[in-house]
Amino acid sequence: MFGQEKYERFLHRRPHTGRFYDRHHWTRRRFMELVGTGITASFLPQRGWASDLDVIETAAVTTQNRAKNVIYILFNGGMTHVDTFDLKVYNGVTPATFAPTMIGEINWPMGLMPKLANHLPKMAIVRSIRAWAAVHELARRWQQIGRNPAAVLGDMAPHIGSVVALEKGGDRLPTQVFPTFLSVTNDVSSQGYFPATTAPFKVNAGATTLPNTTSTFGQARFEQAYAGLHLLEDKLRISSPYSSKMEDLDDFYAQAKALMYNPAVTQAFTLSATDRARYGNTRFGNSCLLAQQILQSNKGTRFIQLDIGGWDMHSNIYAANALPARTAELDSAVSELLADLESTGLLNDTLVLMMGEFGRTVNNVNAAGGRDHHLQQFCVFAGAGIRGGRAIGSTDATGNNVATSGWSRGRTIRVEDVEATIYSALGIDWTTVRYDDPLKRGFEYVPFGKADVYGPINELWA
Repeated sequence: MFGQEKYERFLHRRPHTGRFYDRHHWTRRRFMELVGTGITASFLPQRGWASDLDVIETAAVTTQNRAKNVIYILFNGGMTHVDTFDLKVYNGVTPATFAPTMIGEINWPMGLMPKLANHLPKMAIVRSIRAWAAVHELARRWQQIGRNPAAVLGDMAPHIGSVVALEKGGDRLPTQVFPTFLSVTNDVSSQGYFPATTAPFKVNAGATTLPNTTSTFGQARFEQAYAGLHLLEDKLRISSPYSSKMEDLDDFYAQAKALMYNPAVTQAFTLSATDRARYGNTRFGNSCLLAQQILQSNKGTRFIQLDIGGWDMHSNIYAANALPARTAELDSAVSELLADLESTGLLNDTLVLMMGEFGRTVNNVNAAGGRDHHLQQFCVFAGAGIRGGRAIGSTDATGNNVATSGWSRGRTIRVEDVEATIYSALGIDWTTVRYDDPLKRGFEYVPFGKADVYGPINELWA
């Protein structure tokens, strides 16, 4: 679907209430139309209820299929776009210490992020993005599930990483025992109605290694106890007469068991003091280091979510412990991450993206010297063949609204388009509709994907 005007008309007809399922609306007129064509009332149960229905439908689109892995970095709190990745210089407001510097076509805050400046040739900044909501939790979850979480069935929607885990789980080798979806933060959405094996495996990058992977009474007794557990419960867990949840639980236990007494776990999850210092020796720096080591181990993890908070700066945004401190933490960690991924060749196969919940108000700061919530935002992409050193789309002189979209659809970019971009980069058909959901009415990977309302930002590779 192309063009802002056409898109706005669509939104007017189909407001984004975040309906998890596309519930076709039956009217008296529609009923009479069907009767008039000779279709009986037996047609009324909709397609999702048909016993012979294929589980999956797609529009069979062409994907980019350039990435094997994704590192998804969320800026919790809503990073100011006009002071960072969409820098606007306001006379008497923007601190001189930001040292705005033109690097190619990008005006860059050299005083805030000097190390990342060296990696701009790898990064493409999408500036024509608008958030749906300026509320932290709502916008944060919307990003992770690609639809409105406040809708009636929003809790059943799986995380993007869970979709990746489901789609790519079949590619795993017997030696790849790490979870497909790993989250180095507790602030992550769940797998929704998907199996437990697609859930985010939550770890703490502050630990010296992955905890609880050994037993206090030793490996031999642990193996004996685990075998005894199966002896007692296999009749309930395998081909369970009760429900698939029992088998789901067995898969979950098996996944956890594979991490026990495993030297690969110790190696991948142990962060050296030297590397910690190189990444900035912060929680976020350790998260980036861990992500790099997990992918380097090649043990099955394909999607990693990280976050860095502290961007909700309603007051004193330019104080030393506010924006300058947060950007310094980001600068050290991500610059080292990109450098290490490039040096090992992993950057060619890994899509790295960074995105906030929303942006912040523009022009003058508020009475408290801060910036408030604002729908305009950005997303940074790198790796997986992305053509960097440029911006896609632009905002007006103050950064308040989208000026040019910068892509073929000719409209404002939304979170759903970012979601489709992730799937396309991994070779996943974003138009997929699954009919294995609890109500059998169809879960769309990307809402309205088959109608071509949302789609990938292919200009990233152009």
